[in-house]
Amino acid sequence: MKDYLVRGTVKNRAIRVMACKTTDLVEVARQKHDLWPTSSAALGRMMSATLMMGSMLKDNEKLTVVINGGGPIGTMLCVTQGDGRIRGFVGDPHCMFTNNRTGKLDVGYAVGTQGYLQVVRDMGLKEPFTSQIPLQTGEIGDDFTAYYAYSEQTPSAVSLGVLVGVENEILASGGFMVQMLPEATDEDVAYVEEALKDFPAVSSLIHEGSSPEDILRKLFSDVEILGSQDLCFECPCSKASFEAGLMTLGKQELLDMIAKDHGCEVTCQFCNTKYQFSETDLLQLVADMEKSS
Repeated sequence: MKDYLVRGTVKNRAIRVMACKTTDLVEVARQKHDLWPTSSAALGRMMSATLMMGSMLKDNEKLTVVINGGGPIGTMLCVTQGDGRIRGFVGDPHCMFTNNRTGKLDVGYAVGTQGYLQVVRDMGLKEPFTSQIPLQTGEIGDDFTAYYAYSEQTPSAVSLGVLVGVENEILASGGFMVQMLPEATDEDVAYVEEALKDFPAVSSLIHEGSSPEDILRKLFSDVEILGSQDLCFECPCSKASFEAGLMTLGKQELLDMIAKDHGCEVTCQFCNTKYQFSETDLLQLVADMEKSS
């Protein structure tokens, strides 16, 4: 089953829903960043939540989500443009922590709670819109739920999960989101609370073969699916984009690189792709800078 997201509503109720499967794209991220299990679980949850949030963007908008809770994993960052493509990284890809009480991966400890969840929406205006809340638990799902409540005044429930195999491979990843629309009644709220009570782990459902539609129908038998979107891990980096970045260092810095190292290697934070710049490449950049000045 490919990675994709579905959106819908519950018939005759002011409830918006969405669900996604992200197993393959999280596996791509794991391989690119050499993620250990707890780092995989944290980044996978964050990417699922970011993709669901991003699916509500307009075509020309970009969404950047940053989490830093002061924990061992460091800063986590994801970027999407609402088109189903996402890229992201964590500060320390080699986190492996298990909760002694539950025996499960301890994402909350790895992320920490002494920090923030920040959402930056670039809508093509002069300045992007930035909103930030203190982290609640570091478990990611709870923190996105709190973000919607505090920053967007939208009562929501965000459930996320990543199942990691014995060889560190991603067996299942995905999530769902339930949101109350402005006209929601107390009856609608009670209806959602009852549906969420004792609901199975979303990663287990995906691992057992449930599709995003299946998950939503298991939640609400009267759900109406309104649309879908394919999802993937994709980074738009290129050697040309890093050439532009190197030129911002200035002529003297490039000449120092040429004299000392006869070239350089640049690594993309988002996808770990490495780009080699030979002495000739750097000399050409210096020549281009001299021409433009």
